[in-house]
Amino acid sequence: MSGAGSSVLEIRGAALHRSGRELWSGLDLDVAPGEFLAVLGPSGSGKTTLLRSILGLQPLSAGSIRVGGGLRQAQAPRRGDRRIGYVPQQRPLPPDTSMRARDLVALGVNGSRFGLPIPHRGDRARVDSLLEGVGAAHYADRPVGLLSGGEQQRLRVGQALADDPTLLLCDEPLSGLDLANQRGITGIIDRQRRQGAGVLFVTHDVNPILGLVDRILYIAGGRFVLGTPDEVLQSRVLTELYGTAVFVLRAGDRLVVVGAPDAEGTHAHEHSDDGPSHQGAHA
Repeated sequence: MSGAGSSVLEIRGAALHRSGRELWSGLDLDVAPGEFLAVLGPSGSGKTTLLRSILGLQPLSAGSIRVGGGLRQAQAPRRGDRRIGYVPQQRPLPPDTSMRARDLVALGVNGSRFGLPIPHRGDRARVDSLLEGVGAAHYADRPVGLLSGGEQQRLRVGQALADDPTLLLCDEPLSGLDLANQRGITGIIDRQRRQGAGVLFVTHDVNPILGLVDRILYIAGGRFVLGTPDEVLQSRVLTELYGTAVFVLRAGDRLVVVGAPDAEGTHAHEHSDDGPSHQGAHA
């Protein structure tokens, strides 16, 4: 963890219900500048819903969320909050999409202004800087529909970083990417973290990020546990969380979690010391 100062995210007494079911309650969480927090758990546990609440898209059932820190005053989240960057799961754009790569990144620079996006002085330079920063400058003028999934995802990260956010929310951003692109995207996100942004990283495959993670929020069965990877990824802790026998086994440089129930049954989940993996647990 790096950085200093007040929290970039403060959650107090938070609870979420969906379809009459309590996803979790009593969540208190502070994310510091430069902290990398992984959010793990089985399908339907409320990981993505938590991100939606932080984005101001889903009201809490109880409690409060405040975003801020540093020189920006902490406030309740709101839709379109430019203090927050959001990186979604990679989904291929249609091949006939005519928008250029730079146009997709430009939406992060001017797309949230009222009315139609109107170029402002300095916008092109900012877009060029973002493209360079995510390693996309060499295909800046190509149609996005002709780019690979990894190339498209770099553009989404560039869009999320347009306002130099103090908080970066990542919702399974590595899903569907090969190892090289996973490393590239992770490196870009980590660079933003080292510059002081707090990161919440929802993932079902924790291997690519474990070496970066400061703490883990593990949600399951309407409960959660919060701590360092060493504190959370233990047989005793996960057994208590799930309410059934769960075993964390070491296999070389990997941690394998066996017996954790998911919405579709019981799966084996893996975690690696050089990057987390949570196979079979989906948001």
